[in-house]
Amino acid sequence: MKTAARPIVAATLTALALTSLACTVARPGEAAAQGRSRPGGLTATEAARLVAQVPTPILRWTTCRKTAQCATAELPLSYHHPHARQVKLALLRIPAKDPRHRLGTIFVNPGGPGDPATDFAFSAAQPPALPKVILDRFDIVGVDPRGVGGSTPIRCFATKAERTRAEAPLNAIPFPVTNAQQQSWIGAGRTLGQACSTTARSIASAMSTTDDALDLDVLRRAVGDRKLTYLGVSYGSYLGLVYANLFPSRVRAIVIDGIVNPQALVGTPGTARIPVLDRMGSAAATGRALTELLKLCQQAGQSKCPFASADTAASFAALAAKLHTRSLRLTAPGIKPATFTYAEMIADTAHWLHFPNGYKGLFGELTALAQLAAPGGGGSSHASLVRALLQFHQAVQAGPTPVNQLEAQSGVLCADTLNAENASSWPAAASAADRHARYFGALYAWISVPCARTTWTAADQYAYQGPFDHRTAAPVLVIGSLWDPVTSYANAVQVARRLPNSRLVASDNWGHTALLTSACVDNTTFGYLLHPLAPAPKVTHCRGDVQPFAP
Repeated sequence: MKTAARPIVAATLTALALTSLACTVARPGEAAAQGRSRPGGLTATEAARLVAQVPTPILRWTTCRKTAQCATAELPLSYHHPHARQVKLALLRIPAKDPRHRLGTIFVNPGGPGDPATDFAFSAAQPPALPKVILDRFDIVGVDPRGVGGSTPIRCFATKAERTRAEAPLNAIPFPVTNAQQQSWIGAGRTLGQACSTTARSIASAMSTTDDALDLDVLRRAVGDRKLTYLGVSYGSYLGLVYANLFPSRVRAIVIDGIVNPQALVGTPGTARIPVLDRMGSAAATGRALTELLKLCQQAGQSKCPFASADTAASFAALAAKLHTRSLRLTAPGIKPATFTYAEMIADTAHWLHFPNGYKGLFGELTALAQLAAPGGGGSSHASLVRALLQFHQAVQAGPTPVNQLEAQSGVLCADTLNAENASSWPAAASAADRHARYFGALYAWISVPCARTTWTAADQYAYQGPFDHRTAAPVLVIGSLWDPVTSYANAVQVARRLPNSRLVASDNWGHTALLTSACVDNTTFGYLLHPLAPAPKVTHCRGDVQPFAP
């Protein structure tokens, strides 16, 4: 899961009518589910029966991106009507370099929700990501989830101009602070949710992670694998968990890193009033990581951490309070005047915490910001400080944004989760979140405002709701990072305890997710993918390669 400066677990954190899926086609029982808590959801027995009815698609691979192969699969929009309307799923494959010793296919998913898995698969095959021993023995395949990327998209608005206008408040600021901003976000969230529940209703009601898990099992057959090998990070961990519990006998190896707490994600009637990322503990995890990092900065001193002071946490609090009271006006020769807000400070802080080396950018930005906000505005260094601050801010915002980012993210998140009835309850919920998770509660709480039950009525009543404790045919490798700012380490511990046949990798790395941050994590993961049934300890403790301010 990714966040921040227009987050929705933001797809790294996002124009024509969707003519093929625009008409309203309710899935069985959908009308009864609209605006209410969902019924029981799909069971493992039902899942096996549903996928068995679907013919194995023939994948016709063609060269794409010079070094990869692409294909398209057509699968049922609704598995309860396998021969009716279909959706197209985009696949990208990096073939095994040593086909004579090929072990099978690793399906990969980056989460988001709403991030294209085809891009992730392509990147995973580029140095220094997956090692040669894995690329030699496995095909690497990414499947863009339904509604996302190159697959049948969710398009909630008839034109690009309409979408841009409707989503403008959500893209203008990281999260709302003032009452006027909050009301603007509520209005935009309602517009988005209602548009997706009408114009794009049929695809919006078929975008749950459960649908993706069913697709994954059919595509496992299509690539010729008897059992599934899967690597999912962040929100992609939830797809791994759903698949493991719907198809436990079909697991060859599943790696999940950056663990979503599945029961907190799904929610209950008793927790629905709490915004989903608040009840998942994302804001608390971000606050915990920041608190530790501020302490390490103070211990390192100004020679290593320019933001250090006698009480570095108090310095951060004072700076946040100052910006909360009044935004900072930035002016300098050759630079377009800009305003830096409290919400931008908080969102940027959350962003920097995503990366092992992010502390360098974070404290560089905070130092420039503190000097500009001080009396005199940095004096003769004012212009260079403005430029430095804007460079830090722009660096953390960098990255491509898919055309239908907000729709795709909301489509998955709203389908998977139970939420409060009315969007008007979000200001109070966000305020409560900020009280118990200082700074970051509101940032995460506002992400799910389009999902209010009276707004997002395109319900998927078959979304899996648990249990998440099935014994799988092979162990599931659960990886948790002690200082993960999005998916709490506690989530990994809880998931590993629930899954009776699982192994926990506990890493003290910094940043969101652990793979490629620790040689120990990497060696454990890649060894497991090659030999998932080999004896191994129940818990493996790893050290992150990057430790802030270490000699």
